Amino acid sequence: MSGTIGDNVYRASGVIASAAGGGLDWQTIVTGSTLTAVAGNGYWIDTTSNACTITLPDSASDGDEIMFVDYARNWGTNGIVIDSNGLNYQGEDDTFDVEYGTDGTSLHIVYSGATNGWIPTLDKAVDDVPSKTFPHDNGIFGFGYVHHGAIQSITNLVSNVGVVSSDVAGVGDARRDLAACSYGGDKGIFGFGYSPATVSTTNLVSNAGVVSSDVAGVGTARYSLMACSYGGDKGIFGFGNGPVSLTNLVSNAGVVASDQAASTGTARYSGMACPYDGDKAIFGYGYTDTYVSMSNLVSNAGVVASDQAATTGSARKGGGAITYGGDKAIFGFGHDSSSRVSITNLVSNTGVVAADTAGVGTARYMLGACEYGQDKGIFGYGHSSGGDVSITNLVSNAGVVASDQAATTGTARHSITACSYN
Repeated sequence: MSGTIGDNVYRASGVIASAAGGGLDWQTIVTGSTLTAVAGNGYWIDTTSNACTITLPDSASDGDEIMFVDYARNWGTNGIVIDSNGLNYQGEDDTFDVEYGTDGTSLHIVYSGATNGWIPTLDKAVDDVPSKTFPHDNGIFGFGYVHHGAIQSITNLVSNVGVVSSDVAGVGDARRDLAACSYGGDKGIFGFGYSPATVSTTNLVSNAGVVSSDVAGVGTARYSLMACSYGGDKGIFGFGNGPVSLTNLVSNAGVVASDQAASTGTARYSGMACPYDGDKAIFGYGYTDTYVSMSNLVSNAGVVASDQAATTGSARKGGGAITYGGDKAIFGFGHDSSSRVSITNLVSNTGVVAADTAGVGTARYMLGACEYGQDKGIFGYGHSSGGDVSITNLVSNAGVVASDQAATTGTARHSITACSYN
C-alpha cells in the first residue's frame, strides 16, 4: 500500500495498530514479583510462587497496547497489581490501586489518551479447557462386612438418578475397611483393606462400572484409610491403621505409586476424604488414640498440607464424604466419642469446613459415599444401632441431605467404600 497514513483511532499518523493481541511480541514467562511492561508486548504472568506488581510505561501513544495472561491460572491466590506510572487507568490517576485476582484472567489494555489513559478492552476469566472438573454420572459401592457374617466382594452400581442396583457378584479378594477413588476422569479404583489379613491389593473399575481382578499391591498394606481424587484425573490413598500418615498417589492410568515420604499431617485412621474445587481434595476427621476433627488439604499436584487449625465440626470417625455442586464437598455421619451420628459438615470451594448441620437420616458409621448425576451425591449402607443397613441418603447439588430412601437393593453391610465413574 502506498501513500501517507493519517491519524486513526488506534495510533498517530504513520503507524498502524495491530489487531487486539494479534501483533504483540510475546515475552518469556514472568515468574518474578515485579515487571516493567513495554508497549507492544504480551506477557504470561505465572504467580504460582508470588504475586506480581506490574509497572506500565511512563509515557504512551494513542493505540499502544499490552496484554497480560494468567499463565498458571493462579491469580485468585496470588494476583497482579498494576502501577500506571503517572498515567491514568480507566480515567483514574495512579493513586488508585489496580488489582486483578481471578484465576484464568486475560487482560488486554490499550492507551486511549491522557483523559482516560489505559483502558482494558479485554478483562475476563477464560474457561479452562478441558475443564479441570470431571463430573461423574454414576457410582459404585463395593466390598464390606456383614455383621456376624462374612467379608464381601460384592458391588452395587448407582445410576445417574441415584438408584442403587442389586448385588453384582464380587471380583477380587473379599475385604473390608478399604478405600476407593476416581481416576482418569471416568474410572475408579478400590484399594487396600483387610482380607482376612491387611493387604495393598487394588481393583480397577472401568467407565462402565466393571470391576477388574486383583492387581498386586504397591505400598504399605493397611486398612481404615482414606482416598479421593485430585488434579481432576488422578487419585490419592492416605493415612490408615497404625496409625500412619503416608500416602500413595494414583496416576491418571490407575497406577498406584510407592509410599511417599510420610505425609504432613497427624497420623490417623477411619477418616473421610473427597475432592473440592474441581481439582483439589481434603482429608478430614478420624481417630488417633482419640476422635479428631482436623483436616488436611491436598493440592492439585497431590501434595498434602499440614493440619489445619481444628476443623469446625464434631470430632468423629467412620463417616463418608462426597463432592456436590461441582466444586464443594460434604462430610457426613460417623461415630463420635459416645454414639453414632448423622450430622454433616459442608466444605466450601476453598476447603473451609463449616460447623455441624443437624443430621438427617439414620445415624450410622462405616458407610460409603460417592457422586452421581454429575453434581449430586449419595451416602449408603453402614452400621446403625440396630445393626447393618442398606439405606441411602441422597445429597442435592446444594448440599442438602435427604431423608432415608426406602431400603436400598443390595446386601446390608458396613466397612464399605464407594467411588464414582462415568
